[in-house]
Amino acid sequence: MHEQGDATDEPALVSNRVMEIVVALLLLGVSAIIITDSVRLGIGWAEGEGPRAGYFPFYIAVVLGTASIAILLKAVMGKGEGLSEAFVSRPAFMRVITVLLPAIAYVGAVQFLGIYAASAAFILFFMIFVGGESVLRAICVGLAVPVFFFFMFEKWFLVPLPKGPIEALLGY
Repeated sequence: MHEQGDATDEPALVSNRVMEIVVALLLLGVSAIIITDSVRLGIGWAEGEGPRAGYFPFYIAVVLGTASIAILLKAVMGKGEGLSEAFVSRPAFMRVITVLLPAIAYVGAVQFLGIYAASAAFILFFMIFVGGESVLRAICVGLAVPVFFFFMFEKWFLVPLPKGPIEALLGY
């Protein structure tokens, strides 16, 4: 029995097979980078010192690369359950994008606005446009949360976080 809006009720945007191939290739690339750099650092054992800097990352990358090759071969040869099933439907993907794009914008905004102002804008946006909350409630929460975290980090824990022009205008 499928819930309403389940990925199986909608046409597939991408299949499990395609995603397994993409992830296997990405992990294989990461493994190759780690192996190359580990060899540069040294993968041997130094007498009286122990393992070189690349020793453990090398072997972990070899295991990761081997597993990636096995997954890639399994997906390409079509062996495995559920490979032809939908990985994600268009509506489900759009819900992910609804969260992902504002999160990316938030990370970029922190660089210019500081973490407190960017967090207030992020909370405000999500409460109004995604959560459907009232503007007044969104403003209250959007301001209260960053103020609480400001006092918690800056005053109580004495941990400075990135500030922007608004904090500078307020003298912080």
